Order: sequence, then structure tokens, then C-alpha cells
Amino acid sequence: MRKKIIAGNWKMNKNLSEGTDLANELSEILTSSSTDVEVILGVPFTHLDKVASISDKFSVSAQNCSAQESGAYTGEISTKMILSTGAKYVILGHSERRAYHQENNADLVKKVDLCLSDNLKVIYCCGELLSERDSGNHFEIVKSQIEEALFHLSAEQISRVVIAYEPVWAIGTGVTASSAQAQEMHAYIRSIFTDKYGVDVPQALSILYGGSCKPSNAQEIFSKEDVDGGLIGGASLNANDFSQIINAF
Repeated sequence: MRKKIIAGNWKMNKNLSEGTDLANELSEILTSSSTDVEVILGVPFTHLDKVASISDKFSVSAQNCSAQESGAYTGEISTKMILSTGAKYVILGHSERRAYHQENNADLVKKVDLCLSDNLKVIYCCGELLSERDSGNHFEIVKSQIEEALFHLSAEQISRVVIAYEPVWAIGTGVTASSAQAQEMHAYIRSIFTDKYGVDVPQALSILYGGSCKPSNAQEIFSKEDVDGGLIGGASLNANDFSQIINAF
């Protein structure tokens, strides 16, 4: 059975005190409830060590890492630094990193490899622009993002990767892909992995939906066969909203 995962991406929000309060509040909520969902908090680097020490009810993820192992790269954060904080995941390939920092698939190959070699799991983001969907190229765009960055990996390595499909046109816009659109792309992504790795790997692969997912639409989206959870942005900054999404399965 595929793992159900709800990951929060705090992005550049919450100072350390605010983030600690949010993590503590979420820990209390999760402690008093029972769920088989894996919860992951993608927090700013400054928060990793503190938030990772708060609770075993959730795992912690960095939001990015350097493509370099170490050295004279001022301001960069290495995978080994991330691992030393107690974090278990790294979010890679988010559309904001691609757009604002010009990250490409070749850059992401290096980052993926470093993460996996240091026993960090990867939440790998993919998704198309509105213009790419309108032109009918959305499947090819997502396919290239996945093939070029991940298909050099072994089946064992893929088992430590989570896919997050985020239609760029639905991130922070208030517009959400319909549950049918989400299912269509998730099923397509799973078929790509089937073509490359056979049946077993994609059947164990968790594919998350991201893009204006909130308490009001989470249950419908998560009801689809190939949607295994969500990568949640704004709604992850409120413990009650986030916990409702966790309980939406």
C-alpha cells in the first residue's frame, strides 16, 4: 500500500519563535488524534534543528539544498548540514526555485544525487505553466521534468523519492486543479514510472498534489485513486487548517 503523506511548505514565512509555536500546536493536535498519514513540515533552514526536536509526530524537510557537497559557496546549505539538524527530507524542483533562481533539470540531478547519497529523502516537484497547459504540452513538460532529473536513479533510489505535482497556475492563485485534472496527471505520472521501472516501483510511489489545496477541497482531491496526499502551502501555516487537511483522507 502506498504511503499517505501530507507535507507543509512554509516557504519564507514564520520567524523562529512563530515557527516553534506552530510546530508545538500541531504536535498537540497530532498527539490527540490517530492517523496513518505521514506528516512532513518543510520549514526554513533556520528552523530545522528546533522543529525537528519538538515531536516524533512529524518529520522535517528542508526547502532546498546546494548542488555542491561543500566549499566556498557563500550562503549555500549542504545536504550534510541539513542531515545534521535531524531533517529527513528535502523539497527539490519547486516551481518558485525554477522561476526565481533559474534551476533546471540538470541542476536538480546533482541535488537529488547528493540528497540520496546522504540518506535524505526527496520531495520532487513538477508541474506546468498555464500557457503550457493551454497549448496542450502539459504532459510533455511534466514528463521531461521527471525523466531528466530522476530516471538515472535505480529502483531502490526511487523508493526514497516522493513526487509532488504542482500545476504552476494553481500555486498561490486561489485556483485549484479539479479533482479530475489532478487524477489525470497523477495517473499519467505513475504510467511514466511504469514504462521505466515496471509495475512494482510506481505502485509504491507516493504522488502528492500541490496547488491551493485547502480544507474545503482536500477530501475530494484525496479521494482520487492516484492522489496520495498533498504538498500544502498557505494552509500549512495554520495548525487547524493543516490538521483538517491531514484528516481529509
